[in-house]
Amino acid sequence: MLRKAITSCLYTINSTRAATRPFAKVQIRNSSTPVWKEVWGEQLKGIEAANTYKRERIIVSPQTTEIRVFGQDKPVLNFCANNYLGLSDNDELISAAKHTLDTHGFGLSSVRFICGTQDIHKQLEGTVAQFHGTQDTILYGSCFDANGGIFEALLTPEDALFSDSLNHASIIDGIRLCKAQKYVYKHLDLTDLENKLSEACKLDKPPRIKMIVTDGAFSMDGDLAPVDKLVALAKKYNALLFLDECHTTGFIGKTGRGTPEHFNIGSMTDPPIIINSTLGKALGGATGGYTTGPQEAIDLLRQRSRPYLFSNSLAPAIVGASLKMFEMLSTTTHLRDVLERNTQHFRTEMTKLGFTLKGEVHPIAPVMLGDAGLATTFANEMLREGIYVIGFSFPVVPRGEARIRVQLSAAHTPQQIDKAINAFEKIGRKLKVI
Repeated sequence: MLRKAITSCLYTINSTRAATRPFAKVQIRNSSTPVWKEVWGEQLKGIEAANTYKRERIIVSPQTTEIRVFGQDKPVLNFCANNYLGLSDNDELISAAKHTLDTHGFGLSSVRFICGTQDIHKQLEGTVAQFHGTQDTILYGSCFDANGGIFEALLTPEDALFSDSLNHASIIDGIRLCKAQKYVYKHLDLTDLENKLSEACKLDKPPRIKMIVTDGAFSMDGDLAPVDKLVALAKKYNALLFLDECHTTGFIGKTGRGTPEHFNIGSMTDPPIIINSTLGKALGGATGGYTTGPQEAIDLLRQRSRPYLFSNSLAPAIVGASLKMFEMLSTTTHLRDVLERNTQHFRTEMTKLGFTLKGEVHPIAPVMLGDAGLATTFANEMLREGIYVIGFSFPVVPRGEARIRVQLSAAHTPQQIDKAINAFEKIGRKLKVI
């Protein structure tokens, strides 16, 4: 009886409150169009109106310096692929992939710890570790997966991350999943980084593990992180250093070992350096990524890293081709040497014409235009001249910093590079950029 009385009383009170409240404005939709269709449709219209809608061009040939694009009568020269060493259609890698299909099958239909580890996976992990001078390696389906799976697995709320403000989106996403304390320092600003390291160390309870996180080369600007100075800071503050080397592995440094070699870092253990990189750019251009570094870090990732534990093993054909690729890179530096010469030639001649390029030595050579619409128009005009490039604008790069990101390859001939430079000059004058 008491429960009924209380319930009745509450009902009366709520009814009275409802009766005395002003009527809420109720929006009645007369349209039969689903709300999701309206919302997403308006967002797409906004992207189109800003002239930043990304339309995918369809390639109907292998990834080479000269490609065929659907709708184009003639082949065009490709200057926007991550095919730095020209290995994406390399005959030796294709033969190695075909051979591995015969010996190890098409796929494994499993994750590594169940029944997805073959002898070639372990062989490749050892080869990668030897290449970088680290203790061990763990393979992933992509470096995006590697970046998404490392920070959450290795760090806790008792630890801290110090991340460059222009780090790759996959690093940012990986950090978001992590519960460690987060500090973001200004791009390449070592003073700001040290201030944040010092601030963290002065806390009542300083971070247990400190990790400096940066791209080795920044993919939109083509600039390099000052790894020698980062190593010095890591030593001073007893921190680890994490490098995303996707845009350096295979071609930066005298033998293509990346920014640690470029900056003459003699040891990968003092301070401990963890490298994430990809097999999907200079190293054959297929797919696959890895983390390589201290043994304890790799062992812990095998136990905890979700993209590793819950994704299928890397396909055998890619593993077999990658083993062949590392064998080639360890035999000669010819391809990275040609790439270096190609990069210097393009950057020098474009600067002479009056274009503004970001970066200094990297084969990513962003031609700065500023306006998003101009970048799109410029890229379309270049395609008519037989040069395949893409305009980049917000949200891929900051507002007001739209650009054409040119990427040189060892497979480009001097004549092809000169043709691209001449096209840039023609369109640059036509659009009053130079």
